[in-house]
Amino acid sequence: MSQSLSPEPTETIPARAPTTRLHHLDALRGGALLLGVLLHALMPFLPGGNWLVDDAHESWAAAGAVGVIHLFRMALFMMLAGYFGHMVLHRRGVAAYVKDRLTRIGLPLVAFWPGLFALMIAAVVLNEVVRGAAPIAAADTGPAATPGFLAVPTMHLWFLLLLLEIALVVVAVRAVLLRMLGTERAAGAAGRIGGALASPVGVVLAAVPYAAGLMVQESSDASIIEPYTLVPVAGASIGYSGAFLAGWFLRARSGSLARLERQWIPQLVIAVLLSPLALAAPMFVPALLTAAFAALAGWAWVYGLLGLTARLVQRAIPWVRYLADASYWIYLVHFPLLLLVEVPLAALGAPILLQLAVALIVVMAVLLLSYDLFVRSTWIGAWLNGHRRPRAVFVRR
Repeated sequence: MSQSLSPEPTETIPARAPTTRLHHLDALRGGALLLGVLLHALMPFLPGGNWLVDDAHESWAAAGAVGVIHLFRMALFMMLAGYFGHMVLHRRGVAAYVKDRLTRIGLPLVAFWPGLFALMIAAVVLNEVVRGAAPIAAADTGPAATPGFLAVPTMHLWFLLLLLEIALVVVAVRAVLLRMLGTERAAGAAGRIGGALASPVGVVLAAVPYAAGLMVQESSDASIIEPYTLVPVAGASIGYSGAFLAGWFLRARSGSLARLERQWIPQLVIAVLLSPLALAAPMFVPALLTAAFAALAGWAWVYGLLGLTARLVQRAIPWVRYLADASYWIYLVHFPLLLLVEVPLAALGAPILLQLAVALIVVMAVLLLSYDLFVRSTWIGAWLNGHRRPRAVFVRR
């Protein structure tokens, strides 16, 4: 993904404007998606877990890792989506941006869901046959509370639907504000917000929608609960819309991202210190304090990782770029495959680390090979990533 850090005083940037690829943002976005694979691989081992494939082994270390990942992963992804969204819209125009979102987010949701859902059901049936495990009750998984077609479970693809909703709402609201304020005033306001987000206290401003999202949930959890069905969930909509807008406004002010990234050391220190408090807070403190701890910890991780990655990935690193390109395909397809691998591993009763390693190696190998063979250089790669790349493993002779 290419990027220009010049100010945006007008509606669009000429299509041929010089751009510089922000390799660290590509890497970070890919990393956020790949962390989701690790998160789902850890889920069977959560104490008292309510997962599609529950393992006899339980691990509080796994619970801690899942909790920390939940604090920041999707906020980071949505923030980057907002940043790149602002870039695409201002370079190509509103119509091209909307078409891009419908093609690369909406269409994959519709196209991939049937096959992935069928594979998930196959994993549930396999779990029942091999291990005698009863399917999770509908009351525990959420969709039964929603009647009719809207009860369709979105599985791990919920983020596509939510991101598409957020992008379309932002485009609509932006059009209204441009008409009300004019281009120059609207751009100035967006730039001022971006500057505030990059200030030393900007992390607090970014954390406000996240905390608000936690407060409107019917749960005291320290993480935002995702929508299980086609029906939007207030907490996720508020928290992740705020993350998307944070990225959008940061790109509206030249130099904001670089200023933010210079804060990476104190932000990571804050994140490490606050994360245990955020995860333990629901047991000891009021909901408002839990929300504050969790929101600040999550956004401190986002700010810190932005700066750390900017220092680690200052140029194109071939294997990092390859994984970043592959990450969308991997995340789209991984969920039912991971369940199918977890069932026989759970039946064997192997140690947690061995199960985790085998599951990740098998699933990642299958998905990376399938990406290289069927996606990277084909129309599927052009559809999902906006470009085709030469194969790296199965090189054509």
